[in-house]
Amino acid sequence: MSSQVTLRLLPNARCLYDEPVQVKVAGLRPRQVVTMRARSTDEKGVVFSSSATYRADESGEIDLDRDPSLGGSYVGVEPMGLLWSMRSDAPHRYFKKDNALQQQMVTFSVHKEEGEGKMLAEATNERLLMGDGVSRLPIKEGSFQGVLFTPPGDGPFPAVLDLCSFMSERRACLLANKGFVVLAVPVYNEKIGTFKEIHLDRFEEAKDFLQRQPKVGSKGIGVVSRSKGGDIALTLAAFVPGVEAVVWINGCSANLGFPLFYKSHQILSPLLFDPSKVIRTESGATIIKYGVNNPLAEENKGSLIPVEQAEGRLLFVASEDDLNWDSKGYVDEMVERLKHHGKENFESLCYPKAGHLLEPPYGPHCTSSLHGLAGFPVLWGGESKAHSAAEVHLWKKIQEFFRTHLSCDAAETEAKL
Repeated sequence: MSSQVTLRLLPNARCLYDEPVQVKVAGLRPRQVVTMRARSTDEKGVVFSSSATYRADESGEIDLDRDPSLGGSYVGVEPMGLLWSMRSDAPHRYFKKDNALQQQMVTFSVHKEEGEGKMLAEATNERLLMGDGVSRLPIKEGSFQGVLFTPPGDGPFPAVLDLCSFMSERRACLLANKGFVVLAVPVYNEKIGTFKEIHLDRFEEAKDFLQRQPKVGSKGIGVVSRSKGGDIALTLAAFVPGVEAVVWINGCSANLGFPLFYKSHQILSPLLFDPSKVIRTESGATIIKYGVNNPLAEENKGSLIPVEQAEGRLLFVASEDDLNWDSKGYVDEMVERLKHHGKENFESLCYPKAGHLLEPPYGPHCTSSLHGLAGFPVLWGGESKAHSAAEVHLWKKIQEFFRTHLSCDAAETEAKL
């Protein structure tokens, strides 16, 4: 390592997972070309890495906020490009970061371009999921289980139910850092092969539990969801009182996969999947988007969620390059139906080049991985640069949406947030 070359992470080498860092290099020769690298290991021990070529300025400095990558994992001025472009050497791997107690460690390094790429400097970025003072409490009560995150302070705070397909604490914990009491609950809380039906009562129990928490001040709760969690969230809004705001991300407008029951009665039939319509690709991953049956077909209308019954606010978020299913088409259909019923309690966002897996920002963009339900690798879609920009934009929008529509005592809550 060169004693003259320095690599700094600003404003601090330790930050929250959803915060950007500024990467700066100094002490290089004027106009020297070097390779910047990033490396991180996920919770399963899988290594993800990226690299990009940069040219120093006349002072021998590189600033990723200012200078363009000339090639590598991405090109152009992308201050956080080394993070979102990280990939595993093995195909179809998703960067697993679900436990809020485990931080993400990222090693940034700068190397000589010529020869074997001798390392000139390195620095480690510690990216935390849990901020100072946030509490984490595993919950198992009645028919549901999950993890409750509570911000520091007395509150009152707005409350959000995070419906994840499979248990993940990442989004819930990061929202708690922003001043929300958040309960993360998985849609699938047992082995998928044993699933025969879904009961909405389980999620109503979770909603009631969340609303009883002493620091919760909002009169109703918000729900944030993606994929299968999206249709559960919409059904809660349509059938269960007290759901004030729903963020639906790349979901379906119908009840997908399993019969849905509420208070011992089936309320929605399942929209089924036709495996003969999937597209297998040379990469070994499959496009399953076209396998989902049309919810508007006469035989499937019993699966359509009556979103027009929802009294709370709805935020529909669709990625146009979602290869999991036709999210944009589902949004268009729901918006048309809501307008037909004279409803104005909705807004929608569309991201043209984003894929299915919209998540909190600055994680590695996953284009393909093993599907938890299908059991084989699938393509999720998305052009990495545009997808990552969409994640940054959406993350701010989610917070604004919930703060607007889950207001507590105005003066007190504003001070807490």
